[in-house]
Amino acid sequence: MARGDHIKTRRAGGLYTHHGIDMGDGTVVHFSGDPVNYRDACVCRVAMEAFLQGGTAILVEHREPVLSPEETVRIAESMIGGRRYHPLTNNCEHLTTYCKTGRRDSAQARRFIKAAITAGITALAVGVHVARRARGQNGLRFTEMLAEVLQQPKKRQKST
Repeated sequence: MARGDHIKTRRAGGLYTHHGIDMGDGTVVHFSGDPVNYRDACVCRVAMEAFLQGGTAILVEHREPVLSPEETVRIAESMIGGRRYHPLTNNCEHLTTYCKTGRRDSAQARRFIKAAITAGITALAVGVHVARRARGQNGLRFTEMLAEVLQQPKKRQKST
């Protein structure tokens, strides 16, 4: 690895990758914090070992033009102390891609959003299928069945 490189390491047994900028002096600029409890996350500079947490540094190659190592390091240093981490819109990959290319992007976030949309569409399709089957079996339209269920009086629990 070299000064200004965009690097990543696998975390949580490979569940996700964590990204940073190699500062060329044994330190890395990255978004600190836990991806689940991210309220206190901030951009900081840490020792390479602290960044890797026992993992291996992997060089991230970019297809688009990249900034010079000096410009990448300058941008990374200017981001130190920054906050506003968000796993989908402003995460460690957004930060490091911006430092390296001048463009904010996160392939991990895009994959997660795509998977969530796919799951939502699948759930909707299953719901429509179930509703159509229910309508066909009972001779009632699904909306009529739903209205019927909602209008039934609630059963009272016995107090002892």
